[in-house]
Amino acid sequence: MSVKKEIFGIHPSGKEVYKFEIVNKQGMKAVITNFGAILISLFVKDKKGNFQDVVLGYDSLEEYLDNHPMFGATVGRNVNRISNAKFELDGKTYLLDKNRGNHNIHSDKEHGFHKVIWDFEITGENSVCLSYLSCDMEQGFPGKVYIKMTYTLTETNGLILSYFATPNKRTILNVTNHTYFNLGENIFSTEFCIHAKSFTPVDEDIIPTGEIREVKNTPMDLTKYSYIGDRLNANYHQLQIEKGYDHNYVLDHPHTGFRLIAQTRSMKSGIHMDVYSDMPGMQFYTSNSLKNTIGKNGVVYKKYDAFCMEPDYFPNAINTKGFEKPIFDSNKNFISTTMYQFY
Repeated sequence: MSVKKEIFGIHPSGKEVYKFEIVNKQGMKAVITNFGAILISLFVKDKKGNFQDVVLGYDSLEEYLDNHPMFGATVGRNVNRISNAKFELDGKTYLLDKNRGNHNIHSDKEHGFHKVIWDFEITGENSVCLSYLSCDMEQGFPGKVYIKMTYTLTETNGLILSYFATPNKRTILNVTNHTYFNLGENIFSTEFCIHAKSFTPVDEDIIPTGEIREVKNTPMDLTKYSYIGDRLNANYHQLQIEKGYDHNYVLDHPHTGFRLIAQTRSMKSGIHMDVYSDMPGMQFYTSNSLKNTIGKNGVVYKKYDAFCMEPDYFPNAINTKGFEKPIFDSNKNFISTTMYQFY
């Protein structure tokens, strides 16, 4: 196991940005940058013994500086949507950037966690710890927040993402990673299984309605391994809104800690990925908005070429009755762990 550091590019501020390569004894390799705490590449062995890069991304820092679709990004302070780009906390209304119509998505597309340079520390032979101090009212959220995010590559081919954030006052924290995975050709050659008997339906703006609906007897049911290609055109309104999945699943056993929450496998490559998390929900997204984006090695990324599995608190939870609120303070830290296990 080893960690290699090299310069990835020069930020417009003049600061050097680095990338880190972690390689285990099996040859699996994770490539990370301290710009946005982004996962750039993840090389996993396929059924033929060849290593495939199973995540979407860019070759250069300059491309990540542009308004990219969150490839591999650490998202915060709040992932996903907040209706009308505002929320109330302790009797005060906070206004956020209206960056998706009248609403807010992923906090701030220009000043979010994915657009800042993180401090770094190589912690042993298999992990990189990234840290950032978010100032009071940064992105429109109250309180200072010191966050540490650690990438760890195991000898058993697991990539662990650990989050630890400490605010100095009551605020919202809902942090996750927005990696786009491609285990084979596209989502049509991939089977999905999500350990969730319910999901949160959305309106035309992809804002949860507040309902928690059972997946049984609907195209949202992924409780058993399923191909989803034939479901994208199903006569089911939730899938017609964006012609794909962009939904929060209400995960089984939400208060039992770190557990298996989802599984995927590609028959084309033979690569399997299991997802573990301690979060109550997971956003499942089938790259419905990708539009011929040129990525690593000149590859053109198209609609449905990849999928995201983002463990988190439910979207718009702060404004929705009945949803667990992602509110933290100096006596309650945000702590979460996700693992992507490959075999």
